[in-house]
Amino acid sequence: MKKDTHPDYKPVIFQDISTDFQVLTRSTMSSAETIEWEDGNTYPLVRVEISSASHPFYTGKRQNIADRGGRIEQFRRRYGTEESPETADAETQVAETQVVEAGVAGAQGGGGGEAEEVQQADS
Repeated sequence: MKKDTHPDYKPVIFQDISTDFQVLTRSTMSSAETIEWEDGNTYPLVRVEISSASHPFYTGKRQNIADRGGRIEQFRRRYGTEESPETADAETQVAETQVVEAGVAGAQGGGGGEAEEVQQADS
């Protein structure tokens, strides 16, 4: 086997910067920064942003994604392509009420006002 083809595999301390959790393990990573460990020896220190001490999967802390609803409801709220069943029922009731009121107004002789206004605007 050729010499000097593999990096040095040595003890290193990894520190989670969000929780200050430290673990001594072996790695090929190196760092100019060092720290003294519990055993009295000095090891290179590699800082990491996330580890098992701060990751939601390992800590059990869940994000509130489920509270926002499913993907389909999020899409419908964002783009308004389809309404949820509650809003569709409410809009149907409002539309039915307007049709009934227009029918009553038409029977009393007030139904042709919109068509007359459009014809006046064209002339």
